Amino acid sequence: MPLTNENLPPARTWGRPEQAALPAHSVALLADDACSHSHGISVGSAAPGQSRLSMTVRAEMLNSHGICHGGIIFLLADTALAYAANDGAAPVVSTGAQVHYLNPARMNDVLSADCEALHEGAKSGLYDVTVTNQEGAVVATFRGQSLRAQSLAAPAR
Repeated sequence: MPLTNENLPPARTWGRPEQAALPAHSVALLADDACSHSHGISVGSAAPGQSRLSMTVRAEMLNSHGICHGGIIFLLADTALAYAANDGAAPVVSTGAQVHYLNPARMNDVLSADCEALHEGAKSGLYDVTVTNQEGAVVATFRGQSLRAQSLAAPAR
């Protein structure tokens, strides 16, 4: 059956109780994170150098093989890096990453992304993220680099 707005499951909603315990800078990131909102990403925990996020695979996230598109898994891992790297000081953005897809994620799988800092310097960082499904199978590994930006203000036109 072709996907339409009528047969897609609803996106997960925000404001879950586990997010109330997040640090203030993570709450601020979450408030403006339209991409995470639209993909149903939940921030279970976030602290300097580590985070745990989750997401349920929905029909619109499937590729033509009927499995979760790799870009969606990358999105979850990269978002976990963002919540581990941003500590409320100057904004931190990812500058590159390498991902390895080890097992497919399927419709209704609950994916968890656990991020751990390997290095956090004054200007750059290195982070490992492991994405698993609800059974604990490793779906992907991700290693990403970050840069602490002085400003993310839009350039003058």
